[in-house]
Amino acid sequence: MERIKAAVIGTGFIGPAHIEALKRSGGVDVVAVASAEPEKARAIADEFAITRVYTDWKDAVADKEVQVIHNCTPNNLHYQVNRAAILAGKHIISEKPLTLNSRESADLVKLARTQRVVNAIDFNYRFYPLIQQAREMILRGELGAIFLVHGHYLQDWLFYVTDWNWRLDTKAGGSSRAVADIGSHWCDLMQFVTGQRIESVFAELVTVHTKRNKPAHSVETFKGKESHGDGEFESVPIKTEDAGIVILKFENGTRGVFTVSQVSAGRKNYQSFEIDGSRKSLAWNQEDPNQLWIGYREKPNEILLKDPSLMSPRVNKYAHYPGGHPEGYPDGLKNFFGNVYDFIRSKRNPLKDRPDFPTFEDGHFEMKLVDAVLRSNKEKRWIQV
Repeated sequence: MERIKAAVIGTGFIGPAHIEALKRSGGVDVVAVASAEPEKARAIADEFAITRVYTDWKDAVADKEVQVIHNCTPNNLHYQVNRAAILAGKHIISEKPLTLNSRESADLVKLARTQRVVNAIDFNYRFYPLIQQAREMILRGELGAIFLVHGHYLQDWLFYVTDWNWRLDTKAGGSSRAVADIGSHWCDLMQFVTGQRIESVFAELVTVHTKRNKPAHSVETFKGKESHGDGEFESVPIKTEDAGIVILKFENGTRGVFTVSQVSAGRKNYQSFEIDGSRKSLAWNQEDPNQLWIGYREKPNEILLKDPSLMSPRVNKYAHYPGGHPEGYPDGLKNFFGNVYDFIRSKRNPLKDRPDFPTFEDGHFEMKLVDAVLRSNKEKRWIQV
């Protein structure tokens, strides 16, 4: 197996998650980590035996030994880091959202085509074993005609007015928060599983905390890790949504609806969906990812457990352990990276051969979808994506 050298830029929650998944993927050497927080970067480098630490992301992009860049920076840096990596001829894996707006994402898609680099965006929930199984069942026609798609993506890490994170700042996080951050995952997942694009949206967004207490010192909350510092804070107006409800119309006429929230007490990372067809229904939730509910009218319902021996042979490569051995978030990330790096090793042309992972084109569509949701909320009407 050809070994490929990678650099990870960013040391927040997702940066180390990328590194850990890459270490388990095989055939990848993480040779550099870059961060504006040198002490944190050095600690991560020591933990994962990474030889080089850069305090400027541009140095990681310029490193001649690095073949692949993992962009795990805050949202406002996604465009410039992705663009620099493409121009340097590096393959690029970016966190989402791809950029802060669809104009920037369109530019990245065009540039990646010109440079012919492999590009991917981290919609990693596609790669859970039972998600692949659900998609396979729908593509085989097992559900029949799809009547309705519905679900939620609920969290509580911004529940309190005292919770603070850089995503609350529009300069760093962008004009949308709950929809762009987690709603984009739900929408991508439903389009992947059903095989249908979302055509238009009708949205109602809510900002529960119109002002939040930003700590005077650099203390942040992130997905369960809470700290309120020494009590000194600044009251800051919030311009992005805490929650929202979005009605969807898919390109084949199927209707859908989802609720997104970062202020739902007790929900940590509750991404769930149900797809109702003319023959049966499917339901799944990310916090219990090793079970797929199958609903019937005429007989008892079923639970399909994650087990390679029970799943379609076409998808059981995504289940690495026997039945009864749970797999979850870190394994989805590993499966995603495995597909990307296998594509890179194959030397296939990303312009001619459709990759088996989400690309910048998928990221660009999600940016157009977020734009449509924001416009719909403002104008109070259906907006075509």
